[in-house]
Amino acid sequence: MITPNHRHRLAVTIALAVSLPFAFLTPACVSTAAPTAPDPQAAAPAPTSHLDLGAQNLPESRNVTTLAPGLTRTTITRGAPNQDFSWTAEVAVPSISPDPDAPASALSTQAQAQRVADKVNAAGVPARVEHVQSPQLADAGGDLGYRVRAGHFQTKADGTATVDQIKAAGFKSSVIYTGWDGDAGTSENDRGPWNLQVLTIDPKEFHGDLTSSFGPNLEDRETTSQLSAAAGALAAVNGGFFTMDPAAGAPGDPAGTAVHDGKVLSEPVADRPSLILDKNGTSIQRLHWHGTVAGPDSTGLPLDGIDRVPGLIRNCGGTDDTPTNLPLHDFTCTDADEIVAFTPEFGPTTPAGPGLEVVLDAQGTVTAVNHTRGAAVPAGGQTVQAIGADVDKLAAVAVTGKKLKVDADLLTESGKALKTTPSTDVVNGGPTLVQDGRLDVTAKRDGMVRTNDSNSFFYGWVHKRNPRTFAGVDAQGRTLLVTADGRQTTSLGLSLNEEAHVAKSLGMVNAMNLDGGGSTTMVQGGQMVNSPSDATGERPVGDALLVLPGRKP
Repeated sequence: MITPNHRHRLAVTIALAVSLPFAFLTPACVSTAAPTAPDPQAAAPAPTSHLDLGAQNLPESRNVTTLAPGLTRTTITRGAPNQDFSWTAEVAVPSISPDPDAPASALSTQAQAQRVADKVNAAGVPARVEHVQSPQLADAGGDLGYRVRAGHFQTKADGTATVDQIKAAGFKSSVIYTGWDGDAGTSENDRGPWNLQVLTIDPKEFHGDLTSSFGPNLEDRETTSQLSAAAGALAAVNGGFFTMDPAAGAPGDPAGTAVHDGKVLSEPVADRPSLILDKNGTSIQRLHWHGTVAGPDSTGLPLDGIDRVPGLIRNCGGTDDTPTNLPLHDFTCTDADEIVAFTPEFGPTTPAGPGLEVVLDAQGTVTAVNHTRGAAVPAGGQTVQAIGADVDKLAAVAVTGKKLKVDADLLTESGKALKTTPSTDVVNGGPTLVQDGRLDVTAKRDGMVRTNDSNSFFYGWVHKRNPRTFAGVDAQGRTLLVTADGRQTTSLGLSLNEEAHVAKSLGMVNAMNLDGGGSTTMVQGGQMVNSPSDATGERPVGDALLVLPGRKP
């Protein structure tokens, strides 16, 4: 393994002008080769000498650092501070729903927005109504509604008095930065700035590994820096979505597909895209869940999930869940009747509570049937929990001293089981950004569009600029891992539409979004190289993508 000092000696930093060919600038894209190669008939995007982001002809600089043969990190800075952007007070518009408990939202109809603006004006605060239109994506976008804002301020603190006046008038309000709006598009006043980091791995030259890590167990969170340091990684980025709130499950637990060293540790959210890392390459595939539990003489019972709190399905996308079986991002669906399996990787003990828990040894033999939940998982074994109506069903097939077969399979879109080896890792994410060389932002399919919320979730999560982490593969089979800083005046972040355009301009033929926001982090040699947006600093995450050095000959 290369020591930190060796890694330091390998690092060579080269400052490049954007006029140089991008093929020389772009970090080699990673890959453990893709299980499904890019469509050769697709129009593979050619890497460009500048990002497709903001106004044309913006200043852009790129610095390339070689971390190892076939592994580079490119720092991209585009644009410059823009005096056209300012801080402004945004008003939460009360719902027009007949439900008195319906929450206020950022957007509403034009008539309701104007009524609110009139009341704010009457309170002595000049307010304006703005029409919000979002770029059309693959399955969402267009007219989002109207927002109410007041004032233009040089600093966030300057807007405090105006917010206080708006609150005194009976409305919720906060100060936001107009540069974080996602509706500026490519207009000439949309001049940034943006800061991005790009890791490129070329499998033809890089002899290390691209893998994932969740740390000592699934249910606890660690920072990307901690996960990187523990593995001696050359570089790392944060990985997939995960549970943060204990009310939504076990904090740190993947909120979507997870496979580590070939072992399935978390089921998919419906058929959201997954990033698959394997010795044959990196690919993006939509996977489906198929799980069963069966005794020696019984028909298999449906297995709802693996390594998560029964009854709580973060991001939804399960079976017989409330309120939906479809993906619903940043939402926790429920199911009163579930069977969930647990592996030793989950943590010291499984979730405690009423129900049934069956303990299996490494040979799949039932060693205990407990009439309450919460136990240590035997080394090499597993447990199976049931709640609600499924308690009696599981009890009927689990007999002490007998075998209990637990199958947890990931199916490809063709319906075949995903073939895994000890070198296979899978990380969840979504939506897709680029498919077969074409822009394909599937926000609605992957649960980023909510009904009956006046498009407010879409507005904040998809349309507006946020810190983003994304991954993809280019036509040469290289893997790219990208972070874009955001929620800062010095780096605006990206809307999902902008993120897709950036991915394509970096030459990706297939790309997908990973967890972002305060999670967005890139580490090199144990040190953060981007600027996370959380006020508390680097956020502990569920898992991370690690680029590991090859072994010494």
